[in-house]
Amino acid sequence: MAKREIIIPLDIEDVNIFKVEVSQNGDIHIQLESSLEYGYCRKCGRKITKLHSYDDWVSVRHLPSFGHAVYVHYQPKRYECEGCDGGPTTTQQLKWHKEHSPNTVAFERWLLLSLVNSTVQDVALKVDGTYDTVLGVVERQIDKHVDWGDYSGLEVLGIDEIARLKGHRDFVAVVSARLTDGRVTVLAVLPDRKKETVKAFLESIPARLKATIGSVCTDLYEGYCQAVEAVLPHVRRVADRFHIAKLYRAAADDLRKAELKRLKATLSKEQYQTLKGSLWAFRLPPPQLEPDQKLCLNRLFEYSPRLKQAYDLRQALTAIFDHAPSPRVADAQLGQWKLQLWCTQLHCFDGFLNTLNRFHEEILNYFVARESSGFVEGLNNKLKVLTRRSYGLFNISHLFQRLILDLEGYQRFS
Repeated sequence: MAKREIIIPLDIEDVNIFKVEVSQNGDIHIQLESSLEYGYCRKCGRKITKLHSYDDWVSVRHLPSFGHAVYVHYQPKRYECEGCDGGPTTTQQLKWHKEHSPNTVAFERWLLLSLVNSTVQDVALKVDGTYDTVLGVVERQIDKHVDWGDYSGLEVLGIDEIARLKGHRDFVAVVSARLTDGRVTVLAVLPDRKKETVKAFLESIPARLKATIGSVCTDLYEGYCQAVEAVLPHVRRVADRFHIAKLYRAAADDLRKAELKRLKATLSKEQYQTLKGSLWAFRLPPPQLEPDQKLCLNRLFEYSPRLKQAYDLRQALTAIFDHAPSPRVADAQLGQWKLQLWCTQLHCFDGFLNTLNRFHEEILNYFVARESSGFVEGLNNKLKVLTRRSYGLFNISHLFQRLILDLEGYQRFS
């Protein structure tokens, strides 16, 4: 069968190809030169056309072809400026290759796409490169800090933290934004969650963007609220509903644990066995209960009327957060809820009551536009997956770069 040549695009503009060779190991080597006959003076910036000389040969990695590595070899042109004293020379700058980089621009973009939702080591193995080579691409192509010039507005900010070590240790704070077009972006990964650290970052936001922030959603950490109040006093501070619900649900669950412990000591073994499965039945809302779960829950409430009261109070709080149409109505309904709680003489919600009183304004602000930190929690989960996948990322700058890549890599580099 006769051999047939296949022509594929090189994906490099303004070049003349001289020679293509295939090495014994299958690597493809291409010799070429720039077809552009000019450069720009490094001193005066003018366009210069007088060719002075050629630099030494440069070899750079290019996009793979049919599973084989591709290398491009060329001699950079040097041009002389006749308008500057002494006729300084300048090496021609090319769009497809940045000076001192071991790769073409196209290869580095492809490498970054391969790194999305992957690890540096995995990508290095796939391209037969080194860890430092791939990390160097990340360093060159992705900023370590937010570029405020990329944004025209920051509608909603979110602040939350994650623990990078087990046991809720070594916290980092993640600041993100939900933009007017619905996109979610990360603005910073801060080394800790101290008020001073968060405040310093908020102060670094340009004035034109501060004016576009309508609200800031945070968990119930006073340091965040105080930092936002100090730097953005006119912005609506919103306590995240997820963290509020977590508190009052945990309060009811603590009473369930205590009551089951009491019932285990007072009921017969056969009677206590009928309460098996009450854990999930107690945690689920009534519409989601199966018939057998309803029976189990009713038996539990017969043995412990106090648990029935806690269950109803918990569901009443959820109903307020689900349906209250405004902060004024929510405030009135929460007042009625407090009165009902006082009548029951239950103390399991005492901790939640303290939080409700301490963050009263932030909690009521939720009912203005029903904003939450859900988008922040999504970012935090992605960050946790990223750190687990990479067996720990302890460099804050690399953490920010990798999070940006996972979030926006396809959009930026495809």
